[in-house]
Formats: sequence, structure tokens, C-alpha cells
Amino acid sequence: MSALSSTPIGTGQEGSVKDQVKAYIANVRNGNMGSLPAIGGFLVLSILFSFLNPYFLTKLNFANLFTQAATLMMLAMALVFVILIAEIDLSAGVTSGVAMAVFVLLVNTMHVNWILGLLAALATGLAIGSFIGYFVARVGVPSFVVTLGLFLGFQGLQLVLLGDGGLYRIETPQILSIMNDNLPIWGGWLMIVVAVIVSLVTSLLDRRRRTIAGVANRHVTLMWIRIAAIAIGGGVVVFILNLDRSVSILPISGVPIVVPIALVLLWAGTFLLDRTRFGRHLYAVGGNPEAARRAGIKVASVRIVAFILCSTLSVVSGVFDASRIGSVDSGAGKAIVLSGVAAAVVGGVSLFGGRGRLVHAAIGAFVIAVIDNGLGLLGLPAGVNFLVTGGVLILAATVDAVSRKRGGTQLSRL
Repeated sequence: MSALSSTPIGTGQEGSVKDQVKAYIANVRNGNMGSLPAIGGFLVLSILFSFLNPYFLTKLNFANLFTQAATLMMLAMALVFVILIAEIDLSAGVTSGVAMAVFVLLVNTMHVNWILGLLAALATGLAIGSFIGYFVARVGVPSFVVTLGLFLGFQGLQLVLLGDGGLYRIETPQILSIMNDNLPIWGGWLMIVVAVIVSLVTSLLDRRRRTIAGVANRHVTLMWIRIAAIAIGGGVVVFILNLDRSVSILPISGVPIVVPIALVLLWAGTFLLDRTRFGRHLYAVGGNPEAARRAGIKVASVRIVAFILCSTLSVVSGVFDASRIGSVDSGAGKAIVLSGVAAAVVGGVSLFGGRGRLVHAAIGAFVIAVIDNGLGLLGLPAGVNFLVTGGVLILAATVDAVSRKRGGTQLSRL
């Protein structure tokens, strides 16, 4: 009775801000830490590398972190859709490689318009995702086996398409500019204004929808705090990126073009997961597929769509990678997929399914990027990089397993 009386009746709010903070702390203690460990790791690593190497916190390296993390971030976001249903896609990296091989052959050798070539690449990813989803959801083959087979087979397909040791340069200026050019100074500020307006409108619509449905809203102060954090944090980032970071006579300043593209895709994916029926069904299938089936959810269809989204978004990561290095070769995508899984798990996406968000994968990608960047600046061998990244992944997976076990223990006591 006391628990019920603590919620104001008819106000549409879940208690005060203090109550919300207490509820969040209790949620963390019960094991639902989300991206909190990743954020802590990001801050600790950033402080550590800034002391070990004075170049780490320079304006140029700050911008480099965004471009270095973009490809991995997009692949990790793609993998979230299948990890949420407790599946895996080991072929996501080489899927992007095959799709970009299709793109570069169409554009460079057949002189197809680059937009049509890009659409063909995305269609390739969609077809591959449909293939994987069918065998996993309809035939019943484990996703590990299907995607491992494609991981091996697609390496051969890339060789067939591009030839042994084949390498094609990207000749499309629009693709190259994604990772190598910057927005004008005003473009960065416009990006923040749009982000704040979209966040505010989305939040207000969410509150209105919950009020109409008779569901309690969180205290409105929390919404304004979140909007202020986006405005201030984003403003600081844009201010730093707009500073001159040139190392030659050519001026370099502005937000990298890849940043708004990644933010739009992050927002769209988050909207899909948080505010659509498909998103709710995806979490339900990941949490308990049998209960989801009994609730009338088409489990097989949800799984197929999850693999389609994963493969299609992985093509976007391939576009980012090709833009960064300026070419597509027969080995594209082989080495990055495991790093994508690591980024998602490090960010707080549970390998057991049913828990995680796209922003967690983005945070995890920045943690991996900081490790790569910081160790590279220190001049340490590549082997050390793999050792540290592997250790961070094991630690993140352990935290996930322990938190789930602790959460189950807490529930069993109720």
C-alpha cells in the first residue's frame, strides 16, 4: 500500500527526481548497469592515455577518434539486432566486403551511377540477411554455423569478384568525402540545433502518448536535464571540432561528415527499437522466445528481419571503411567482425539476448577506438592491442554474466 501511495495520482509522474535517482541506483545494484561500466572504462582510459602521451588530447587526435570509431560503431550497431535475440552473425564483416565489391565493380568497371551502385550494395546486404535469417529461423540451423560458413565462403567470393590480390580504388568523390571531409563551421552548429529539437520533440511526444495511454511519466525535470546534457555536451564537441587542427598550409576544421550520418542512423535505429511494435517484439523474442510465441509474436519473422537489418547496416560500415582507406580489396571486412561483437558487448549489450541498446554499441565502439588509438600513440606492438582488447571483452562478458546472475538472485528473493 505504501508503494502505491508514493506515486502521485493524476499527475502522470513517477514521483520526484530524488525517487527516480534512488530507483536508478537500485536498478544498478540489481545488475542492470547498462553502459555504465563502458562509460567508466572510457573515462579511465582517456585519462590514462592523456597522461602517457600528450598528443592524445590534441584537437587533431580528438577528430581522429570519431573517424576511427565510425566504421566499428556502425558494425557494432548492426550486430545489436541479432545479439538482442541471442544470435550471432560472424559474416557481417565479409558481407560488407562483398557488398562493396559489388559497388566498386558496378561503378568502376560498368560505369553505373554511384547511387545505383550503392543501392545495389545495400540490396546485396539485404539478400544475404534474408538468406541467413531463413536458415536460422525456418530451417533451424544455428546462426553460429550458418554465419561461420558464410564468413569462410564470402572470402572466396570476394576473390572471385575482385581477383587474387585485387584492389579497386574508390573513384566516387561523394563516397570519399564521408570520412575525409568536414562540414562547414555553421554545419556543426546546425547539427546540434537539429539534434536538440528532435530530442525535445520526441520526448514531448513520448510523454503525450504515455499520458493518453494512462501510463505514468517520469518527472519532467529529468527530460530537461537530458536535453541540456545533449545541448552542452554536443556544443562542446562541435566547438572543439570547429577549431583549426591543420598540420600543413591547408586549413582543417569542422565536424567530420560521417558524424551526422552516424547520428541519423543511430536515431533511426533507436526509434525502431524503442518506439515500434517490431522493437518490442525483438526484445521479447530475445528475453524469452517461447513466451513471445505464446503471446502471438511471429518469432521466426522477427528473427529474419533482425538478420536483414544486421546485414544491411553492415554494408554501411563497409561504405565507411572504403571511404576511409579509399579502396576496396579482396580481404575487406575479414578482421573487423569480432571487434564489432566486442564493441557491442563492451558497451553493455547482453550476449544472452533481450537487453541492450544501439547507443551502448556506439559507446563500446569508442572504448575500442580509444584503446587502438592510445596504444598506437604509445608505439606498442599490435599484439598488445589484441591482448588488451581481448581482456576488456572478457571483463565485459563477465560483468554481463554476473549482473544477470545477481539480477536473478534478487528476483528470487522477492
